[in-house]
Amino acid sequence: MTILSVNINKIATLRNARGENYPNLLNTALDIVKFGAQGITIHPRPDERHIRYRDAIDLNKNISCELNIEGNPIKKFIDLVNEVKPAQVTLVPDSEDAITSNSGWDTITNFTFLKDIVDNFKSNSIRVSIFIDPDIKMLEGAKKMNADRIELFTGPYAKGFPNDRNIAIEQYVKCAEVATDLDIEINAGHDLNQNNLKFFCESVNNIKEVSIGHALVTESLYNGLEPTIKSYLEILK
Repeated sequence: MTILSVNINKIATLRNARGENYPNLLNTALDIVKFGAQGITIHPRPDERHIRYRDAIDLNKNISCELNIEGNPIKKFIDLVNEVKPAQVTLVPDSEDAITSNSGWDTITNFTFLKDIVDNFKSNSIRVSIFIDPDIKMLEGAKKMNADRIELFTGPYAKGFPNDRNIAIEQYVKCAEVATDLDIEINAGHDLNQNNLKFFCESVNNIKEVSIGHALVTESLYNGLEPTIKSYLEILK
């Protein structure tokens, strides 16, 4: 079964809107785990507009599941990850003012930069995943820098899915086949939802983890958090 890691950035956005601690981020994360999710994902940004750096410390101390911290490896982020020592860090090449992640790393152009960071985190026994587009060359670059996993950016798949799901999934299937040959594990995330997730996981072999936040939280407004999480878990079976 593919692991469901729930991205709680949108919960933090809602909390921060009133400048108070409601909804309580930690309590919500604990409920998400109680409802069956096997992981929690956070993506702190330098301006802390949703997840605050302090949240990462509090979550890691209190949740019983895996914590995945995503972000652009600026010094502040690197220091946070090495302090918290989560189960996994996912390196994402987003600019400081990006609304959301919109592309993966060029692992060839940025090889030396990323390799040093990968080595740094792995020396602290942190599993490292590199966020990439479904491009075999980028996958091969991630493997050469000794990353444990890649996270396939599924935004293009989700965008193409309504028009032609078979075309939308094609490059992801090819990447998964190469990843299996290279012995590097696969995560996936971005714009996955209950409509497109089942086909993705049926088509792409060996997905270890999917990270889903925006769609899951939005769907929860209508259906409730627990039923929505259980629906995702059923799909992932």
